Parts: sequence; structure tokens; C-alpha cells
Amino acid sequence: MFCLKKNAQNALLYPRDCMPEKFVAAKVKSIPPSGIRKFFDLVLEMDGVISLGVGEPDFVTPWHIREACIYSLEKGFTSYTSNFGLLELRELISRCFRKDYDVEYDPRSEILVTTGVSEAADLAFRALINPGDEVIVPEPCYVSYKPSVSLAGGEPVPVPTYQENEFRVTAEQIEKSVTKKTKALVLSYPNNPTGAIMRRRDLEEIADVVSEHDLAVISDEVYCKLTYDGAHTCFSSLPGMRDRSIILNGFSKSHAMTGLRLGYAAGSEELIGAMTKIHQYSMLCAPITAQMGAIEALKNGDGEMKKMAREYDRRRRFIVSGLNKMGLECFEPKGAFYAFPSIRSTGLTSEEFAGRLLKEQKVAVVPGSVFGDCGEGYLRCSYATSYEELVEALARIGEFIRKL
Repeated sequence: MFCLKKNAQNALLYPRDCMPEKFVAAKVKSIPPSGIRKFFDLVLEMDGVISLGVGEPDFVTPWHIREACIYSLEKGFTSYTSNFGLLELRELISRCFRKDYDVEYDPRSEILVTTGVSEAADLAFRALINPGDEVIVPEPCYVSYKPSVSLAGGEPVPVPTYQENEFRVTAEQIEKSVTKKTKALVLSYPNNPTGAIMRRRDLEEIADVVSEHDLAVISDEVYCKLTYDGAHTCFSSLPGMRDRSIILNGFSKSHAMTGLRLGYAAGSEELIGAMTKIHQYSMLCAPITAQMGAIEALKNGDGEMKKMAREYDRRRRFIVSGLNKMGLECFEPKGAFYAFPSIRSTGLTSEEFAGRLLKEQKVAVVPGSVFGDCGEGYLRCSYATSYEELVEALARIGEFIRKL
């Protein structure tokens, strides 16, 4: 039976046996749309909104990085690169691991440049997971982890973290979550959405559990350069963890290069080789223009990166103080650029609070519930926006609370 167009507006008449939705895979149907994008789309439809919703730096990519991208185009660098990425970029990434964390990675076989960290995470899950494998995912967490595990054929096993423990997952919690089917553990610190970090001693205890149960670890460290309290510990720098870990990182947050979509993964030759097999058939290589920009970022970008981090730190202290003063208890984030205040005292759910705040005061935040069940009763507020807008946003939130 034929499917016929109804009119010029592309409305279609579909007989029941020709409904397009029947062709969609069941596992895709079961995955909800991103809660972050939902609120972002609402913001685009409204005027005068202050957005504390999307995790994107408000800084423009530093000029010297943009200039490197422009020059690369002028010089005709518009071709494919190696599937692994430009060797010069991989050598610089390898040098950073050695300098910052005393971890050695062979740039020729143990580093893969990807189209954003999101692709790197997807490749890691697909390279590791067999159907039915379980992957432990501490929550609240970035919205893509659990869907990516499911799409790879695995079973995500959420482990809640709590404000009382500064949203840190413990070795004991991980130990209790391990079964015969457990294949891997996801770590994401500094954390999106809570801003939590992990101390080295906590990670060492987790490393013991990982070794005992022979687990792989995917450690997303994209916010590592935005650590405000103590030094960041790269998970693969811990004894025995290098060859069982895949470290994910990129340039979006540290160098304000979100739209250039450039990330990377580091791990053993076997794990990176497996990821590259998928990458070469799906993405081929990351855009060469972005890679040229990243080379410049690693060579000469530390000054601008540290300047942005200092400004985030100033905003962090301001927003946390302001939220606490208006009665929204807020844990002090130690990394990334998010505050995660509790709104339980208002009697509203996270979804209700965020929806009404957007409608009544034109401030966009993200309900904590989209980051996992234990995120209910919280909001994610990004302070990667200007100080002046944060001042106005807090004033509007305060007015909303008074009206409640």
C-alpha cells in the first residue's frame, strides 16, 4: 500500500501498515530525548531569557586559536587526516599527559583524536561492551552516559551520590554494585552537573576495587583544567590503572572551543585500536581545521585558559553565596562551571521549579532529575555566563522565591 502526500505543508497520510515509526529500532524508541536540549530549545523561542542552562563557555574562542584555524584554511589544509588525527597534535597531547600527570602514552598508537568528547565516549562504550554487559554509572551524571551504554547493548547500573558526601562516589558503593556481568565503571570528575571532584585517596580506593574485579574504567576528565580546590588526579596515573583505563578529554571547556568539536581518548594500544576501528568507519577523522586550532591551543593557550578559569572561580563563589543567601542550600562545587542547589525547601519538583522559573522570571536552568533519579530536588545552574548576567539571574531567582 502506498504512502501518499496530503498537501504542500508535507503533512502525510499513512495507512497503518506504513507508519514510519515502525521502522525505528526499539532501543532507540526507549531512550528519552535530552532534558538539557529540551530547555535549550525553549530558551530559543523566548526573548529576554538569561540562560544558566547549557554548559558552554560564554567566552569566544581565543583569537590566536581562531587565527590558527583561519590560517590553516588559507594555506589549503582541508584534507582528511590520519584516522588517529594529526601526529603533531597527538604528540602534544602525549606531552601534556607526561608533564601534568607523569603518564606515558605513545602518540602513534595510544591516542585518538575525536569529533568532540561525546564521540570519544560513544566509541569507548561500543569498543568495550558486549550485549548484556553491565556498566556502573555514578549519578548525577552527564545525560549521554546511560543512553550510550544502552545503545552499545549494555546495561547501565546507576549508583547515586549525595550532597552529604559532596557528591563523591565511594569504593564501597562501587563494590556493592559489582555483579558477574559488570564490565566497566564510568567516572566523570570534575563532575557535570554537581561540580564535585574526587580526592586522590578516594580514587586509590576505587582503583583497588577495579583491580579486584578486573574492570575497565572510562574516565571523562574534560573539566580537569577547571579544578579550583587542589590538584586534579588523572585516573590512569594511579598504580595499575593505565592499561585498564580510557581517559577522555577535549578542548571545548578548557579553551572555549565547543563548536569546533574536538576531543581525544588515551589508553592502551588495544583499547584505542578497537575504538579507532569504529571511528574509521563512522567518522573517519576529526575536522582538520579544528585540529590545527587545537595544536595552537596546546602550544600557546595556557595563559588564556588560566584567565578563563580565574573568572569562573570568581563567578563560582558569587553564585554559591547568592543561592545560599536566598535559602537554596548549595554545595560548593570544586570543579567544572556548575552550581547544583537544592530546591527541596520550596516543595516543587525540579521540573516544576525550572518550568515556572523560565515562564515567570525568564531564567533558564536545568532540572536535576534529568541527570538521574538522585538529582531530583536539585537544579543545575551554569555559571559559564557573564558576571553581570549572573547578578541579574540571581535577582530574578530571588524574586521567584519570594513570590513562592
